[in-house]
Amino acid sequence: MVLAAVFLVACLPSVGAARAPGDPIRLAHEEGDVAGFGTIYGPDGGEPIGFVEFRQTRHGDMLSMSRVAHFNDGSSDEDSAKVRVAGALEALGGRSVIRDAAGVTTVDLTFDIAGQRIRGSWGSGGDRKTVDDHFDLSPGTYWGPLIFMVLKNFDANATDGRVVFRAVVPTPGPRVIDLELVRMEPTQLRRTGAALDVTRYDLNPTVHWAIDPLIRAFIPASHFFVRQGNPPGLARFAGPRNYAGQTIRIE
Repeated sequence: MVLAAVFLVACLPSVGAARAPGDPIRLAHEEGDVAGFGTIYGPDGGEPIGFVEFRQTRHGDMLSMSRVAHFNDGSSDEDSAKVRVAGALEALGGRSVIRDAAGVTTVDLTFDIAGQRIRGSWGSGGDRKTVDDHFDLSPGTYWGPLIFMVLKNFDANATDGRVVFRAVVPTPGPRVIDLELVRMEPTQLRRTGAALDVTRYDLNPTVHWAIDPLIRAFIPASHFFVRQGNPPGLARFAGPRNYAGQTIRIE
């Protein structure tokens, strides 16, 4: 308990201080062991095109998370992360792997937050590229399933209806960028025989695509529809599958 309090004082901004994008977000909800599945659809619904498998395991203050999106054509997108959750979401390391329909790995990136290093490769055949370089990876750098953790704790970290945070994403090579989650209007999602009250949140880059055209290529519009509660629950994600730009919907 004493160590947790010391960590909190050391890593969180003081009351009234502005939070920098690379600062770990404050956690408003207790995390534990979780496992589940979600269905993946095309942008207009219809028949499922895949499913998402999510697992989260806690040991003390350490949380291990994995999320794998399996698609009917045999391709998959996989993200894993290890974080410390002693009052704040402090990233330690993880990995992002993308496989094509033949099961061939086209992107494989490993994130070492303490060492501020990204290692891995992307591409295929003679076009395969590798990386083993220093990047600006603070403990408040997030990717994959950690982005929903930011959304889940939105109210505890928001300023003027938005939360800015650092992210690392494959494009397909690694790219570190500041993103923002913005609270939009309350709305409803229609389900069979019911309507769910939700709030929409948009995920945007903080750099305009006109300044950096690559932004538009790997971060088209992304929308999260969240049911408020303790903790909040994700009812729908609508946005890009990965840097390739395929639009999907997860429910």
